[in-house]
Amino acid sequence: IAALLLASCVPAAPTEHERLILATTTSTDDSGLLDAILPVFEEAYNAQVDVVAVGTGQALEIGAAGDADVVLVHARAREDQFVAEGNGTARYDVMYNDFVIVGPADDPAGITGAGSAVEALTLLAEAQAPFISRGDDSGTHTKELSLWEKAGITPEGDWYISSGQGMGETLTMADEQQAYTLSDRATYAVRQAEGLDLTILVEGDEALFNPYGVIPVNPEKHPGINADLAQKFVEWITSLETQELIAGYEVNGQQLFVPDSEAWRAAHP
Repeated sequence: IAALLLASCVPAAPTEHERLILATTTSTDDSGLLDAILPVFEEAYNAQVDVVAVGTGQALEIGAAGDADVVLVHARAREDQFVAEGNGTARYDVMYNDFVIVGPADDPAGITGAGSAVEALTLLAEAQAPFISRGDDSGTHTKELSLWEKAGITPEGDWYISSGQGMGETLTMADEQQAYTLSDRATYAVRQAEGLDLTILVEGDEALFNPYGVIPVNPEKHPGINADLAQKFVEWITSLETQELIAGYEVNGQQLFVPDSEAWRAAHP
């Protein structure tokens, strides 16, 4: 009896968390968005989300190798290719923001007021103004390369510098050299709040639109992944409740991402 009484006093072992590996971009991490919303998912599903924040290209490679359960990225053509090749089950709209071209406030290359991002890059190339490229196969790098291609320019020379790093580090490098760069608005806003001395010089061009999608990795190709929890994550991040969390996430009073899931659009036609 004493043994039974003693056993009843021993607290029950805590339920082990399910683990979800999320391969995503540096912008969702550097912006602080994931820190703001993931604890809600973890509590609701008794889960631990391990975030791997890299460029979109690398995030998709991680997913294709079966080393992540779900990916959250921003390079639409590559996302569609990921699904078409059988690496993901489907792509779901999550949110969007935009890219901006930033640089020193005195704008020595004179791109302020350029009619388009392509025109701005043309001016930068003509002036051979220092430009820091991500150079890391990220969604931002993919967008940048597509803009140079539209301009008919192959950027090369001492003025064109590849950082090979994430957005935050690239912005720091551009700040130190008072150079220009292409940034997602969210990471720029966070770094600006931390004292970054670069100014938005070009924005609002449709070509700078930046949508994000979430894709569960295909369990038929990678049976070892946590497919059930990955699908729950997709349903959670695209739900109206989580979309409202995304809408409410701000830095210095600035909304960084615009919700865009099917549920959100249905509720906000």
